[in-house]
Amino acid sequence: MVIGIIGAGASGMAAAISAAENKETQVLLFERQARVGRKLQATGNGRCNLTNLHADCSGYHGAQQEFPRQALTQFDVPQTLSWFEKLGLYTVAEASGRVYPYSDQANSVVDVLRFALERENITLITGFEVSKVRSVESGFQIDGNGQSYICDRVIIACGGLAGSKLGGSMSGYQLLRSFGHHITKLRPALVQLRSSWSGCMALKGVRANCCASVIRDGKTFAQSEGELQFTKFGLSGPVIFEISRDVCHEKGEWVCQLDFLPNMEVETLVQLLKNRSTGSFCTDDLFTGILHNRLGRVITQSCGIRSGQAVSELRDDEFLAAAQAAKCFEVALTEPMGMDHAQVTAGGACTEEFDPRTLESLLQPGLYACGEVLDVDGDCGGYNLQWAWSSGQLAGRSAGGNE
Repeated sequence: MVIGIIGAGASGMAAAISAAENKETQVLLFERQARVGRKLQATGNGRCNLTNLHADCSGYHGAQQEFPRQALTQFDVPQTLSWFEKLGLYTVAEASGRVYPYSDQANSVVDVLRFALERENITLITGFEVSKVRSVESGFQIDGNGQSYICDRVIIACGGLAGSKLGGSMSGYQLLRSFGHHITKLRPALVQLRSSWSGCMALKGVRANCCASVIRDGKTFAQSEGELQFTKFGLSGPVIFEISRDVCHEKGEWVCQLDFLPNMEVETLVQLLKNRSTGSFCTDDLFTGILHNRLGRVITQSCGIRSGQAVSELRDDEFLAAAQAAKCFEVALTEPMGMDHAQVTAGGACTEEFDPRTLESLLQPGLYACGEVLDVDGDCGGYNLQWAWSSGQLAGRSAGGNE
């Protein structure tokens, strides 16, 4: 049996390795770029957050909330870690549950997968742009680069539209559409958010831990706690990625409320600020030792507190205003940065058209799909790569006939 796998990203490589466990199966792995795992190499700022100890079905989104459960159960987090250990990867887990290669280098993940592909029954074909896949009497014909290959079964593992500079494209969706599959609306997820607030430029590069809440028309839309980073365009960082899904996609007033001291009550913060009245502190230094200096100055200025004024001259209501601003700082949102800046695509091939037990198409026997091309996207923190490993393993095992 010959299995054609289109896309050598995380899910495609997992599918190839899984399918090749059946020694009677020949795997043809097609990748349009010059090397495998390019997008994988850039994940986690080059560190590669490859899974999360807490990953389960509740951390995933899509039209069918339960669709990922079969894949995540059949190849769960412990199995994933054991698999990588057998491939030669040493990993470490943070208190948050995020798992990284011990080397702190995404290259380590890509390398062990690349070495695992070096099997007699796997043929890697890079620089191959698949232009068409069609059903023929003997199975499927894969066309591209002026060449054709015949396969018994095909797995679409092309990834999503996010991160076009790293290989994101419409190709997987287009190939699935040619077999009658429907594609849901595609939106950026795990993405930076633009703001109309001019202060973002002044705070460019500043990082701060906070609780971030997206407010739409006065109601909380999403909330998360973690690290925030200001950019010249707006807001970034893990806490923003976590709450960015579907933000600003509907009409309304969108605001991000930032609590820079989520574990401290307003009254406690007021007293802490008042304690500075006895020293030589001026208002520019009101939050020195508590928050980033630039951020502290912006907060005090937002309250109308005069720069250079002695802290001892501040009134009680001004101390309260400063504390409240640090606990509820509002930044107006305009739109997500877009697919080029997104880490993952929300939306994709309709999952109701695939068997969740095998990931085989219900419209075209012998056709499978896995990874980001399907309408499944996960939370920030290793969830999307866990879906890639789990769905890739399931599709590869099912297509390879080694269930």
